[in-house]
Amino acid sequence: MDYTRQTRFSDPRAHAPLFDALPDDPGGIGEVIRNIVVHYRASGIPFPPDRLTEIDSRWADRLLDADRRRFDTPLAEPRPPEQRIVGCCRDFTLLTVSALRHKGIPARSRIGFADYLDPHWHYDHVVAEYWDGARWVATDTQIDVADVRLAPGGLRPASQVWSSYRRGEIDVNQFGVDPGLDDVRGDWFVRNYVITELAHRHGDELLLWDLWGGMSRELTGDLTLIDEIADLLQSADAGDTTAERKLAEHYATDPRLHPGTHVTCASPVAPESQADLRREPTT
Repeated sequence: MDYTRQTRFSDPRAHAPLFDALPDDPGGIGEVIRNIVVHYRASGIPFPPDRLTEIDSRWADRLLDADRRRFDTPLAEPRPPEQRIVGCCRDFTLLTVSALRHKGIPARSRIGFADYLDPHWHYDHVVAEYWDGARWVATDTQIDVADVRLAPGGLRPASQVWSSYRRGEIDVNQFGVDPGLDDVRGDWFVRNYVITELAHRHGDELLLWDLWGGMSRELTGDLTLIDEIADLLQSADAGDTTAERKLAEHYATDPRLHPGTHVTCASPVAPESQADLRREPTT
């Protein structure tokens, strides 16, 4: 996959000129993205319901629509936190990846669980990863952490967490959205995130609460398939081109892995609904 090319989710469309004035380096881009996005929970700001729906803006151009409704200034011009785009780690990452690709820098999003946000909990998290000419470098735009290790102590990709769980090495119930939320953690949650990790790797940068194919809210289905995909993801990360090719074949042909025309959006701020992925983003 050519990670310099925009996907249907990362494409800023009519808003692409806004990225022209951004810095050319990942750190500078991250600083601008933090100026325009605010986390819907971690900020502590009591956003009204109509603003919270911005977290379900699946496409980059719709996220930028939200900024344009309130501002007509360059993205680097300061925005008060309460007026920024309401999003989550996935949205900080999607806009970072979008801007990096706009600058011709190969970039993608990585799905996993962060060991560096809380010493007692492994929060689900998304970071951007870019190619610096020699290696892939992960960067956490949301909280400004550069060169995040994709390993214990940093961000553990969902594939790593799944394999560790299957080997009996971890308490998988310590991996999830929040220690106070019992219904979004554990084995089924990590299984779903392996599929999400695969989707993001192949340019379907869906919402963290989108469900499709082999996903469910309990641990059912063919776990050997998830074992295989997790192993291939880790091998591909290590540079195995054969594993990368097998992942692409699995993703293209297995309906348990790739989304079709619709996904179930189990939004944390709105009633569950069916989302049509064929709908073109507004411009």
